[in-house]
Amino acid sequence: MDTGTQQDTDGRHCLVTGATGYIGGRLVPELLRAGHRVRCLARTPGKLRDHPWAPDAEAVKGDVTDPASVARAMQGIDVAYYLVHALGTGRDFEEKDRRAARIFAEQAHAAGVRRIVYLGGLTPEGVPERELSRHLRSRAEVGRILLDGPVPATVLRAAVIIGSGSASFEMLRYLTERLPVMVTPSWVRTRIQPIGVRDVLRYLVGSAGMPDHVNRTFDIGGPDVLTYRDMMRRYSVVAGLRRRLIVPVPVLTPGLSSHWVGLVTPVPASIARPLTESLRHEVVCHEHDIVRYVPDGPGQPLPYDEALTLALRRVRDAQVATRWSSASVPGAPSDPLPTDPDWAGGSLYEDERRLTVPASRESLWRVIEGIGGDNGWYSFPLAWAVRGWLDRFVGGVGLRRGRRDAERLRVGDSLDFWRVEEIEPGRLLRLRAEMRLPGLAWLEMYAERDGDGRTRYRQRAVFHPRGLSGHAYWWSVSPFHTVVFGGMARNIAQAAAKGMSAHRTPTPADHGADARGGRSAP
Repeated sequence: MDTGTQQDTDGRHCLVTGATGYIGGRLVPELLRAGHRVRCLARTPGKLRDHPWAPDAEAVKGDVTDPASVARAMQGIDVAYYLVHALGTGRDFEEKDRRAARIFAEQAHAAGVRRIVYLGGLTPEGVPERELSRHLRSRAEVGRILLDGPVPATVLRAAVIIGSGSASFEMLRYLTERLPVMVTPSWVRTRIQPIGVRDVLRYLVGSAGMPDHVNRTFDIGGPDVLTYRDMMRRYSVVAGLRRRLIVPVPVLTPGLSSHWVGLVTPVPASIARPLTESLRHEVVCHEHDIVRYVPDGPGQPLPYDEALTLALRRVRDAQVATRWSSASVPGAPSDPLPTDPDWAGGSLYEDERRLTVPASRESLWRVIEGIGGDNGWYSFPLAWAVRGWLDRFVGGVGLRRGRRDAERLRVGDSLDFWRVEEIEPGRLLRLRAEMRLPGLAWLEMYAERDGDGRTRYRQRAVFHPRGLSGHAYWWSVSPFHTVVFGGMARNIAQAAAKGMSAHRTPTPADHGADARGGRSAP
């Protein structure tokens, strides 16, 4: 163990990119608890406002591909965390990653930043880079760019991260729980060194205090080296499930595997593919030098079974801070709902419903805020299910992302194939569609009072078509609006009148159809 290498980190000013994502959203409160000041760079800072830590952190608007906004965000920063990637943004995502990393390194140097910290993927030793997946190649290249830059960098490399809400954990969880007998790809025999998310965060926070002369990669992993088959079997034991029969076959390629994962789990094929491709080769740590600068305490890093137990407890207690779907889906529309009545952006189609509700606004709001996920959509469940299946068939997210929390929503939360764009507690919930559509779509739900002081439910679906196909889409589905949107409004009003709300905590094994017109939910 080196002595005198851990510097005093009190009062460091940290920049966090990717704060709307899974790791970034958890790193910010850990940095604050460690006594650092935090600034978050986000394309849409409003998505951060409802996080519990938001009042204690600064949020600025910008994009890592925009040098000017990165330069502004870097001012006065000591440590800059790079937690973003362009995967899924198109065929040229490697070039986008390359350009963004160079901009980040250059602007950090110009601003006098003392250290860059990057979380990348663990790559197998002895495997030529050309044989790696594009995802892993790009992660490795970003790490090299940052290390070759003028600012000292810490590049942490992790394999599978186990934590409530992580894509790797969700994939493992649903595969194991839904399939007592599995015909699996051959990569289930690959040796992997998983790591608990709390250890990833501990190493990230500790990296802020590394001495200035340190400029290198560090492999980080838990104490267990397992095959993916071992991981699934040990999950079944920890979760109290019956023993799983797992039969590997060589014919399932990474591409087919990703569609198989997308079919069985909430993780769409676009995200499953890089995860499964990274499992083709052994991903095991070849050093544990990080301990020289970020010492492990007793029981650290967490054993695999303990990391699973903690993640399951978080899921069952509905205390998932961030999920893999916290970040916006690459390629999904992000335009805010146009509010100008004379908006010059083109046609807007609307479907609006208003109903008087014999209940308090508070009761109505509880139903509104509890919508989606295991709690259902209060109308024609088959129609919602079919729309979700169609979306997944064309590569969309489908209807199975569910909710982060069974009762509460915040701006930026994913909600099945919607995302929370705006929420005014007690009054308004606005959702933006992230399904594949020939246009942009929003769904608004209001708890209001009419002129006589009675509670009123107002619901508005808005669609901005893109081209002729967009107009054709609206007119083809409009005959079903009375059933879907009309039924939804009536059932929400009835649920509020009966005092129903979605205040129940789902369990991982709860897959039944919701009695209020929901769906078979994960």
